[in-house]
Amino acid sequence: MSGETDLQKLLASMTPRLCPEVYVFATLPPGAPLPEGPEPVMRFVEREGTTLILAESQASAAGLASTFRCRMITLDIHSSLEAVGFLAAITTRLGKAGMGVNPVSAFYHDHLFVPAERAEEAMELLRHLTAESGAGAQRLST
Repeated sequence: MSGETDLQKLLASMTPRLCPEVYVFATLPPGAPLPEGPEPVMRFVEREGTTLILAESQASAAGLASTFRCRMITLDIHSSLEAVGFLAAITTRLGKAGMGVNPVSAFYHDHLFVPAERAEEAMELLRHLTAESGAGAQRLST
């Protein structure tokens, strides 16, 4: 399955789902092993070190220093890794509300890490974007 590439369909059909967990970002020095216990939802190796996104409770239990308390919003639509403009439209909408967002693209879905205290607001903004895009798609088809 290659996923959807049509921007209008992606925006009109996405279903944002707010995960209940509070996540944080942590980093390990280059070459350091992952401590036993934590199961990060993302691990990315950079020259400066390894970035982990993991549950705040797991980071705390493992003694990892962390930053950016956030909630994960999964966009339930299978977006193609080659889709153009999907995350740009979403991050622009959240940015206009003064909200920082850290997007992560995986094979099947895109995930947004938004400030924990603004997660419900982000969900509302995404629902409005979906509704507006659906109305736009309806006008285009008539």
